[in-house]
Amino acid sequence: MGLSRVTKLRAASVVAYRSIRDLTEREKKHLLSEIIQVKGLMPLLMKPRNRQRWTVEDRAELRMHLRRLSGISPYLIVLALPGSFLMLPALAWWLDRRRNRKRPPELGAPG
Repeated sequence: MGLSRVTKLRAASVVAYRSIRDLTEREKKHLLSEIIQVKGLMPLLMKPRNRQRWTVEDRAELRMHLRRLSGISPYLIVLALPGSFLMLPALAWWLDRRRNRKRPPELGAPG
């Protein structure tokens, strides 16, 4: 009987490890893709300092970049706090749970 429990516990721990590893890998790819897309933000932010004006397109791009940054801000907070790197799998789970939540139907959408 004791061997059966050990075997079940070992199998469950392997499944949990793989699940956390896959979740972490997926979130790492997501974070990297978002950071790559925010690449042009710095030159855009420096325009006023260089005595240039933002165009309408610049303002739209700036809004897009800020939306992207707000989406990855939980990651940045976790990575900036001491010892919080250990919480990254929990953060990934929480963010994934939020992403999979059903959205309310849009008004005027055909149903």
